[in-house]
Amino acid sequence: MTKWEYSTIPLIIHATKQILDQWGDDGWELVQVVPGPDGKGLVAYLKREKN
Repeated sequence: MTKWEYSTIPLIIHATKQILDQWGDDGWELVQVVPGPDGKGLVAYLKREKN
């Protein structure tokens, strides 16, 4: 059975691609993007297979 680890990260609007590319290079897969708790920013939920 595959086991996953998860992470949540704030996304800075002017650097979204760079942030996601960096996490993707580290093996993380984007699951979902939702509004942040302040209603202004965005939060990304990511997962990757646990070793």
